[in-house]
Amino acid sequence: MDQHHNEVTGSVTSIQNGNGALNGSKHQLQSPVCSYNEWDPLEEVIVGRLDGATIPSYEQQVIYKFPKWKRFLYLFAGGRPYPSSFIRNAQEQLEGFVELLRSRGIRVKRPDVVPFSHKYGNPYWQSRGFCSSCPRDGVLVVGDQIIETPMAWRSRYFETFAYRSLMKEYFLAGAKWVAAPKPELKDSLNKQDHQISTVGPDRSYLVNEIEPVFDAADCIRCGRDIFIQKSNVTNDLGIEWLRRFLGEEYNLHVIESSCPHPMHVDSTFMPLAPGKLLVNREWMQKSKIPPMFKSWEILEGPEPDPAPRTHLGLARKFSMVSKWINLNVLMLDPKRVVVEASQVSMIKAMEKWGFEPIPCPFMWYTLFGGTFHCATLDVKRRGKLESYF
Repeated sequence: MDQHHNEVTGSVTSIQNGNGALNGSKHQLQSPVCSYNEWDPLEEVIVGRLDGATIPSYEQQVIYKFPKWKRFLYLFAGGRPYPSSFIRNAQEQLEGFVELLRSRGIRVKRPDVVPFSHKYGNPYWQSRGFCSSCPRDGVLVVGDQIIETPMAWRSRYFETFAYRSLMKEYFLAGAKWVAAPKPELKDSLNKQDHQISTVGPDRSYLVNEIEPVFDAADCIRCGRDIFIQKSNVTNDLGIEWLRRFLGEEYNLHVIESSCPHPMHVDSTFMPLAPGKLLVNREWMQKSKIPPMFKSWEILEGPEPDPAPRTHLGLARKFSMVSKWINLNVLMLDPKRVVVEASQVSMIKAMEKWGFEPIPCPFMWYTLFGGTFHCATLDVKRRGKLESYF
């Protein structure tokens, strides 16, 4: 970063020597982690992996929104490896996405390969894992801080271990690193009689308020203002923990989606650049948009184009995401945006709004929980902490 951009430094009392040990001299280190929003020029990013991907174990957090036939599928297949054809097709698109980022001069880091199929547990339950496809879900970057979040899925309990080598690397180089309290995830965390509902005074969410839980993907950063969605994986206690942790330097705003089964906000509400807010026309009512955006251009995402009548269309039936995944885009800077290649309507809309869309085929990745924004964690963007309101 040059002198015109924010330099985040941290005072540390020791650094790593050549043998991996620590010595006691005091040094001032510039953090390799620095990201305040979703659009500053991207310099370094973590992109997920599919190695060892395991179908999530059968649990209420996973199956509550699925039809009966799909619940039966998870009862039978949960804890087993994904079909090799699904992994192969998604892996090919994933590597194409990685190459696209590198061709734009962006440094790409990858998590470790870990055995997600191994059984684990705590005193209250046992489970198997999922995969490291979506680093955006379990890790939140705010400025020079890396925050491991307390996710509500048992199958994701140790998912951040795949990123531990990177976390240690960033920490030793000067970043701040913290993990939120590990949740117990007892049966009592979830409402056993939960009914899917929409916005209203009697709105019900799957998670109870017995301990803090939240996913990083329910957060959207906009400089000093961070927007967080209450959802079936993010409760009020989780929101309050994050508010207290971040302190007075940041303003945390709770937004409400009319999605009947809300989980992750980045296909509902996304500031793309200063003055331009992308919203889901079905799930984000204009009356629910925070008033601070009244001077911004509100961009209503187009209806998603239907999946082709091919094997990909069949695979989409087993996808873990909503039809609105076309809104899940990644900003490389305030102009360039990576968009799903098959979503022609979205590409045209981005061009109309003044952006430069970069089409990239990635639809197979939806079988593993997300697409471009979900599959990445922007570690470094060239910019400084600002207020946009």
